[in-house]
Amino acid sequence: MANNLRVSFIGDSFTQGIGDPEYRGWVGRVLQATAVADITAFNLGIRRNTSEDVARRCWQEVVPRTLPEADNRLVLSFGSNDAVVEDGAVRVEPARCLDNLAALLAESARRGIGALVVGPPPVVIGGRGHLDRLLKLAEEMTAVCAAQGVPFVDVTAALAADPVWVAEASAGDGAHPGAGGFGRLAELVIGGGWQSWAAGGR
Repeated sequence: MANNLRVSFIGDSFTQGIGDPEYRGWVGRVLQATAVADITAFNLGIRRNTSEDVARRCWQEVVPRTLPEADNRLVLSFGSNDAVVEDGAVRVEPARCLDNLAALLAESARRGIGALVVGPPPVVIGGRGHLDRLLKLAEEMTAVCAAQGVPFVDVTAALAADPVWVAEASAGDGAHPGAGGFGRLAELVIGGGWQSWAAGGR
């Protein structure tokens, strides 16, 4: 069992939990289900953040939240905003997003911080084009994580086919679900090996 586990969750509005009337998001629900007694967690999600934004601010925010004697961990989740088209182009090209992910994972390993990556949730209002870009990105993220020995939780396809996620997002702002959708995302993370990772797996 992990001793003095400190986990920083960094990402976008899905990480932040925007849209959840219970203000727990998937991060809060995962933490509630975590079978580790001594855990300190930090939600560093910011709305509209891309992989570029996360890469730029990651270490200045994460490092002050680590302790030398603790089991320091990092959960990364981004990509949905990268794949949004603005002014005729995606906000961040897929290759650049993957480079950002690889660099973050390499630096995390160098610092001795165990990492886990949660894939990009789908954005209903983005339509089929956005979903196709995310599905391909998630596949490529899987390969980047595998190359660095980091667990990857693939959520994109499952949530795109989940009626609760789709219905709640459609009834809201077209992107963010309510409590039920965030609960489904939390279930995917927990089912994707969260407990063993939090308990000491890398």
